[in-house]
Amino acid sequence: MTSFRKAVEARDPDAMAATLAENVVFRSPVAFKPYPGKAITAAILRGVLRVFEDFRYVRELSGGEGRDHALVFEARIGDARVEGCDFLHFDDDGLIDEFTVMVRPLSAAQALSEAMAAQFDQIQREALN
Repeated sequence: MTSFRKAVEARDPDAMAATLAENVVFRSPVAFKPYPGKAITAAILRGVLRVFEDFRYVRELSGGEGRDHALVFEARIGDARVEGCDFLHFDDDGLIDEFTVMVRPLSAAQALSEAMAAQFDQIQREALN
């Protein structure tokens, strides 16, 4: 089990941030533009903690000599059921340097987009601190 998974399951945003490389690139399931950097990625993850309800990982897959992990999850946003996957790549220091999220179905992606848009001003403020 990855340290990131343990941090998420503990709902510990500081421990989650500690697993991120300074040069991490976050790719959102609802935004075309990638978000480079630890500060914005950590802020986005804190926003996700506020948005997702009943979040749980249901499967973890690994490959690439332990540097690549796929964490399959289920959650809820209001009445919308979300199924998704966190694709993580770890650098030579064991920190996440690539983080891509995919979600389904379309109704869940739309609910996530709306919920995260409502969080984005706070996310941007947190990224500056």
